[in-house]
Amino acid sequence: MSLFQPEPPQSIRGCGAACRVEWFITAMPSKPSPKSATSSRHPANQSRRGFLKTSLSTALAAPLLMSFEENALAAETTAPGAKPAEPATPKEQSPAGKIGNVSVSRLICGGNLISGYAHSRDLIYVSNLLKHYFTEEKIFSTWARCEEYGINTMVASSSDPRVNRLYQEYVKRGGKIQYIAQVNPVPEDLTTSIRLAAEAGAVGAFLLGNIGDKWVREGAVGRVGEVVEVIKEHGLIAGVAGHELRTTMAVEKAKIAVDYYVKTLHQDNYWSKRRPDQTAEVIDNYKVDNYWCRDANETVDFMAKVKRPWIAYKVLAAGAIPVRDGFRYAFESGADFALVGMFDFQVDVDVSVTRQVLAAKLNRSRAWMA
Repeated sequence: MSLFQPEPPQSIRGCGAACRVEWFITAMPSKPSPKSATSSRHPANQSRRGFLKTSLSTALAAPLLMSFEENALAAETTAPGAKPAEPATPKEQSPAGKIGNVSVSRLICGGNLISGYAHSRDLIYVSNLLKHYFTEEKIFSTWARCEEYGINTMVASSSDPRVNRLYQEYVKRGGKIQYIAQVNPVPEDLTTSIRLAAEAGAVGAFLLGNIGDKWVREGAVGRVGEVVEVIKEHGLIAGVAGHELRTTMAVEKAKIAVDYYVKTLHQDNYWSKRRPDQTAEVIDNYKVDNYWCRDANETVDFMAKVKRPWIAYKVLAAGAIPVRDGFRYAFESGADFALVGMFDFQVDVDVSVTRQVLAAKLNRSRAWMA
């Protein structure tokens, strides 16, 4: 039998790491070591099971459930007395709202991770690591896990040439998750990326935030409106994304009939936050890549007056802000949905936190727009 072959029962899968290890040790077949193989370091009466039990128990005596880095950062970012979120069960579904005629889970699975867009500051290997981790089968299993916990919508970037093909294959296999495309048209061709997403089965599309920010800065707000029209012509719910509040404000001022906005929102309560000397707009800061919302307070104030659904993204500052803090801040600040990149092993906890935050009394003044 392989060392990793035993499959724990359902009652064990949901418990802590220590009891899972204890079960694993107990479940292993006991096979005494041959006398000929003994040495002073491995007494003759010590079985493989006994050796592993001793070794693993010793390891568990130290606080190694998280790395030194994780423990240090958690100590800085966790409120005194706060308890870590318990994972949700598949029966505990993510709450949902509606954009147009499309029901969308309040928690939306982001697509940056599966495409290798890491926003990992100066860690240059992370993007390549993500591309190796997210094989096609891993992408499928991540979407399936989202479905299992009631996340019924994912966002993926049309700049990743695999996305449309993978989504079509996933649906062929029986997948039900909805696809909202993050599209990246060029001035010479506003249609193709939208058409391809629609043909792949997308229910919605929005203009990529980098492009929205750039075009508005250049004064090409009319072009943004044309993209929204093309999206709607293809029968999709249409949105515009931006890192700069100026983008959202320009679209509102131009009375472009978007179905929703996708706007970044995060606090500056993380270690690698924007420094006082960093004044560049987000799309000009990718060499450092450590902030995605320069105007959180102004965004909250402006969106309070906007009568359209708001999908907030970068609410965890690309993984730097604890989940509960980021989700609570987003929903209390008026966001109707949170768009978050997730590994498959994070889905259950993210859904659990979403449910807990939304079930608690929120200090929220903006009415729900979806």
